[in-house]
Amino acid sequence: MHSKRRVLIIVGPTASGKTTLSLNLAEALGGEILSADSRQCYRLMDIGTAKPTADEQARAVHHGIDIKNPDERFSAGEFSQYGREVIEQIFSHGHVPIVVGGSGLYVQALVEGVFGGSYRDEILRDHLRADARRRGLPAVRRWLASIDAEAEKKILPNDEKRLIRALEVCLLAGQPISALQAEKTIPASFEPVYLGLNWPRAQLYARINRRVEAMFAQGLMDEFNRLISMGYDLSNNAMDSVGYKELFAVKSGALSLEEGAALIQQNTRRFSKRQMTWFRRNDQIHWLNVNDESTERQILDEALQLWHDGASSGSRGLPVSSLLDRPIE
Repeated sequence: MHSKRRVLIIVGPTASGKTTLSLNLAEALGGEILSADSRQCYRLMDIGTAKPTADEQARAVHHGIDIKNPDERFSAGEFSQYGREVIEQIFSHGHVPIVVGGSGLYVQALVEGVFGGSYRDEILRDHLRADARRRGLPAVRRWLASIDAEAEKKILPNDEKRLIRALEVCLLAGQPISALQAEKTIPASFEPVYLGLNWPRAQLYARINRRVEAMFAQGLMDEFNRLISMGYDLSNNAMDSVGYKELFAVKSGALSLEEGAALIQQNTRRFSKRQMTWFRRNDQIHWLNVNDESTERQILDEALQLWHDGASSGSRGLPVSSLLDRPIE
């Protein structure tokens, strides 16, 4: 029998159907949803982050959505602490915690913990950024590898932000960040059950293109203009993200609206590839292979089977609607 302190974690690239699956699972299992999306936490940023609609949020209790303003930071470490507190609340309600999101670092921080040290120096960080621009990112990566090869291997090739952060900690602490992380991180007190949605690349890219088109039809440019009118700009981490940062060029006239939309589609496709690169490093994820012919019911049934595998027959959940026989959207 599985531990009663199991948490279902749904991962996958953007536009893969994570929200739909999480809602269906929440209804079938009696669950509450915790968003592990580094942008859906921001208020006012609804369309560009593909945030669950009001109707979707009404289908299950949601946590982690609309908890920060766009000019506030919400780090992986802060999410880890917040998410663990939320999960304890969900357990106390007698419900199943369902974590859903494409932010791999947030999911990792939630489950494995993060280094909580206060090694920060803005002047040093600015110097490291300037060094990266002057010498190039490969040189910075080689520098980190010479100091902390273990940390360097865990950072994606073009992730300048985390390369510089790792160097900053190493130089300030006088020892490898990987050693500090091993000493300071505290694993979660629950058992994660990972499910991932895996699409054929061409079909996923088509879904991404359609989603971006739908965002503009829903008023993405109006949402962006409202944010700008409130004083938010690229200096805010929330706005320096795919779906918003490209619109500054549209606003300035450097790109047409059509060119801006095409750039968002391109950058989102690239982002989805980086997401899958991250998630494929986690050998605990059970991948559900889905395609354009898959129905919500088929995906839900497979997910439920995996969740219930080995569990008592008394926790099987509720019957689901025949609406789930439709192809996934």
